[in-house]
Amino acid sequence: MSKHQGPAAGETGDKTTHFGFRDVPENQKASMVREVFDTVASKYDVMNDLMSGGIHRLWKDSFINELKPRPDMRLIDVAGGTGDIAFRFLKRGGGAVTVCDINYEMLHVGRDRAANHGLLKNIDWMVGDAQKLPLPDQSMDAYTIAFGIRNVTRVDEALREAYRVLKPGGRFLCLEFSKVVVPGFDKIYDLYSFKLLPEIGRMVAGNREAYQYLAESIRQFPDQETFAQMIRDAGFGRVRYRNLSGGIAAIHSGWRI
Repeated sequence: MSKHQGPAAGETGDKTTHFGFRDVPENQKASMVREVFDTVASKYDVMNDLMSGGIHRLWKDSFINELKPRPDMRLIDVAGGTGDIAFRFLKRGGGAVTVCDINYEMLHVGRDRAANHGLLKNIDWMVGDAQKLPLPDQSMDAYTIAFGIRNVTRVDEALREAYRVLKPGGRFLCLEFSKVVVPGFDKIYDLYSFKLLPEIGRMVAGNREAYQYLAESIRQFPDQETFAQMIRDAGFGRVRYRNLSGGIAAIHSGWRI
């Protein structure tokens, strides 16, 4: 088990964090995020396609290309419950993958999808918190997290855990929504995010509030340079990032040196 457990529930005092645009007690955020994903798990992939016009699939392909899976590589994919990254990793020749997600419902969807894809070997499913991963020190060759780190209560703690579980020479990769860098496009993106996206969520997933939270959580996440510095502060070297689709998303990477 992790030696780095972080503060227990109730030890955070009066600390608050953001849940979308709302301030909430730190020790309540994880359960609030879990409830959001419980309600949309069964429609998660359909919504991803509708929200991005299928572009998220290209982003994830690019993400795996960056990783360059090898047969001897052991991967921990965090917040990857539906299996999108894990499946790509195995199909590209990766060795073994552990999928860790705090949300059981998302993992349930992922297991079903794995069976449908015929991917039953070299993949483990684990309920776990990104802030205290149930893994030994220096046990993984690579760590990925795609569209999950902005939902973590204490991002700096999750980054330190990523560093802890990676072997020396291990690779950290994060795919996350980021800040639009194309002048003028940010206004169009805001209109889509706050007007259209919640309505799509209401019609398809039956949950407008979940996708309102999604739009708000993206705006609360640090910009590309700020997040890159957070990764460096966690101990990683050779940190860099690459924007996708004008900064709607970005791939950040670093190495445990």
